[in-house]
This record gives sequence, C-alpha cells and structure tokens, in this order.
Amino acid sequence: MQAGIEDADMLIAVTGVDEINMVACQIAHSLFRTPTKIARIRSQEYAQHKGLFDNAAIPVDVIISPEQIVSDYLFRLIEQPGALQVLDFANSTVQLVAVKAYYGGPLVGQELRFLRKHIPHVDTRVAAIYRRNRPITPTGNTVIEADDEVFFIAAKADITRGNE
Repeated sequence: MQAGIEDADMLIAVTGVDEINMVACQIAHSLFRTPTKIARIRSQEYAQHKGLFDNAAIPVDVIISPEQIVSDYLFRLIEQPGALQVLDFANSTVQLVAVKAYYGGPLVGQELRFLRKHIPHVDTRVAAIYRRNRPITPTGNTVIEADDEVFFIAAKADITRGNE
C-alpha cells in the first residue's frame, strides 16, 4: 500500500522466495486488479504444471527464471560457434550476433558494402562495430579490421544458414 499498488499498472515480485513472489501476484490481482504481474520463479517444478500460472489459479503474467535465461543464452551461443554474443528479437525470428574479426579471416580488410559478396546466402546488416573497445558507426565504406567486434543482425534462419 505504501508503494501505491492501488494505482499501479504493474507489479514486479523478485524476492528470493518463489512462493512470496506468487502470493504477491495473487494479492495484486485479487485485491487491486493490477493489470500486469511479473514474478521471479526459480524452481522449475512449478513450470511443469500447465495452467498453474493463470488468472484462475496463480495470476502471474510473466515469469522470470534466471536459470532458464542463462540456459537459453548458453544454448544460443552453442548454436552459433565463435559468437561472442547472441541476442534474440521479434519472438526469436531475428538475431543479433557478435563475432570477432581475426587476422586471415574472411571479414578483415573488407568494406561493408561488399559484404554480400563474401556471405552471398545471408541477408544481414552490420548493426555496430566495436574497435579497440569503442563503438564506431558502420557505413558502406567502413573496412573491418582485425580484432573488431562486429554485430550482425539478420533473420535467425539466415544466421543459421551462414554457419553451414
């Protein structure tokens, strides 16, 4: 009540105890009709029960599972060998993949405008480049240098095809 739950559009319950987070969401729903309820739920056992997190049962709209987030992230890194980072967007249909350009590699010395010649079957764009730990704005004339961190964005299907 001190935090103003009666006027809140969202409750985020992230204590270290799953059950407290679930009860907080239940109270927000039952007493205050809070539209959006987010809870950190670490225990995977709760996720095994279909329909448990529903307004008719325990009203949690979004579950945050730190363990699941880490597992999913590691899986994406394994799917993209050599990637420094892999981030999903648009319901996992688009990915941002960061790779390090290395001496003798296919990217080093190439202007971005000619990238399609070197990766012909992948429709991708360079979203960012970090050079010597500083961001540079990529243009068509930008030449990729060794040790650059290059951030590509593309449809997930195209990125997977680029690994073949």
